[in-house]
Amino acid sequence: MGKRYFCDYCDRSFQDNLHNRKKHLNGVQHLRAKRVWYDLFRDAAAILQEEQTKKPCRKFLQTGQCDFGSNCRFSHMTEQDLEKLSAQVQGEKRLKELQREGADIPPGTLEDWLDKRAQRLSAVQSNSALPEKPAPFQYPPGWPPVQELPPSLQAPPPGGWPVPPSLQWG
Repeated sequence: MGKRYFCDYCDRSFQDNLHNRKKHLNGVQHLRAKRVWYDLFRDAAAILQEEQTKKPCRKFLQTGQCDFGSNCRFSHMTEQDLEKLSAQVQGEKRLKELQREGADIPPGTLEDWLDKRAQRLSAVQSNSALPEKPAPFQYPPGWPPVQELPPSLQAPPPGGWPVPPSLQWG
C-alpha cells in the first residue's frame, strides 16, 4: 500500500508522494485548518487589535450565526466581548509592568486555594438552615438502560472497584 502522510491540522491521511503532499499543503482546506490551529494560541492583545479593525458582521448580529464562521472577514464579537477582552489585555499589561519593576508576585498555591474554598463552604453552610445531601448518582436522560452500557460508563460499585492482589502499575 505504501507510505501514508497524516495531516494533524486536517485530521486526514493520503498516499505520501511529492505531488499529493504539495497539493494538500497548498490547498485552501489545509491552509484554513492551519490558521484556525494557530489562532488558538494568539495573545489577547493581537486578537483585540484585529477585532477592533474589523466591522461587525451584520448577519451574525441579526441571527447569531454566520455562514462563513471563522473565515468571515467581519467581526463576530459583541461590545461586551470586546470590553472583556480589553480588560484582559489591560490586566496582562499591568502584570508585565509589575514584573518589570521587580515586584514579587507570589503564585497562588494549592493550600491558599483550599483555605479560601473551606471558608466559602463554611460560610455557605452557616447561611443555609438545612445541610444539603449530595444528590444520588443519576444517568443523563436519553441514555440506554444501565445493563446495556459499557463498563466505562457504568457507576462504580458501592465499595469501589475491586483491586486484584497481583496488580502492578507501571
